[in-house]
Amino acid sequence: MDTLIKVSDALNRFVIAVGKLAAWLAIPLMLVIIFDVVSRRFFVLGSTKLQELEWHLHAVLFLLCFAFAYVKDSHVRIELLRERFSGRTRAWIEIFGMVFFLAPYCYIILYFGYDFVLRSYLSHEVSSALTGLTHRWIIKAFVPLGFALLALAGLSSILRNLVYLFGPERLRERASLHLFATSEMEMPDKPPVTS
Repeated sequence: MDTLIKVSDALNRFVIAVGKLAAWLAIPLMLVIIFDVVSRRFFVLGSTKLQELEWHLHAVLFLLCFAFAYVKDSHVRIELLRERFSGRTRAWIEIFGMVFFLAPYCYIILYFGYDFVLRSYLSHEVSSALTGLTHRWIIKAFVPLGFALLALAGLSSILRNLVYLFGPERLRERASLHLFATSEMEMPDKPPVTS
């Protein structure tokens, strides 16, 4: 069980590092948007390349950061139902969701994403706009990359849930730190914390 926590920690560190690095793309994204808006308003210079660069930067930012959001437990949940369940039930629901929904979805995107990128690269695909960006395969490569990161984040969460469910007492609290909000954290044989 110690190994599972170590592997989960390593996966989390990797996903978080990529997410933090990718978050810096928000700065060039804002600068490109500001330049595009100002140039359109005052200089009447509309640019397809600038608009496409905005979309590309936004897509890369999203694709490289949604695994980070998953690791930080910032993704959307149905909290009204989730709060009523015990920690063990939540852990089982997480494992079920990851095994039967997240993993297959990531697999499909990775399986078809490779061909998606390869075809774009081999055909030298460019924007459909005459003055658009070239090398369309670069942006397409971030789709399977983003989902590979999400799969790693899901694997990390599965490992933590398994430790929470089946691990020794000394590791359960550590495993649950990233699974449940601190105010909701509970151990399997203890009553829920109320305030």
